[in-house]
Amino acid sequence: MEPALSVEIANTAARLVVEEGLEWGPAKRRAIRQLGLPARTALPGNDLVEDAVREFIALFCAQTQPMELCALRELALAWMERMQEFRPYLGGAVWYGTATRLSDIHIALFCDDSKSAEISLINQRVSYEVGSMAGMRGEQIDVLSMSCRCPTLDEEVGVHFLIYDLDDLRGALRPDARGRAPRGDAAAVRRLLAQTSSSVTES
Repeated sequence: MEPALSVEIANTAARLVVEEGLEWGPAKRRAIRQLGLPARTALPGNDLVEDAVREFIALFCAQTQPMELCALRELALAWMERMQEFRPYLGGAVWYGTATRLSDIHIALFCDDSKSAEISLINQRVSYEVGSMAGMRGEQIDVLSMSCRCPTLDEEVGVHFLIYDLDDLRGALRPDARGRAPRGDAAAVRRLLAQTSSSVTES
């Protein structure tokens, strides 16, 4: 049984994730502030937040979220195909199925040369910004970010390419704490799309 305070923080964070498109870390920290708790209050784990996000979606977004998720996966797959030489793997909310129209797309690229993905985007005349974030082992990695129009949603969506070394690929596929694949390649995304497209049609 999770402590009641952790559940309350997770539920507040889940609302921020779904309604404002925040990433889970910032959502948990904002939830602490909104609830008037001390800054050093222990944050709930990601599994608890994920459960809260899924429950929030089921309660308030059940009619719209499947279509939005499908649209984001279609857009992610299009970019994965454009960047296929860099072994793209989709992760984050779009992979796990908790994404809504406000969610960004996160695609890991595994490159022999860290600059090769940038050169590919330049050759494709794609405008992007270079940033950094914590990688899968907590190390700082380069991130190539852009804003891309999603035709189905008719709005701009953030697309982020996380740049890893080729040697990182094996570790990237280790199951998460719940035994699930933490990211998937283009073939896996196509299978998910087939499932989500059928569920959208049935609904």
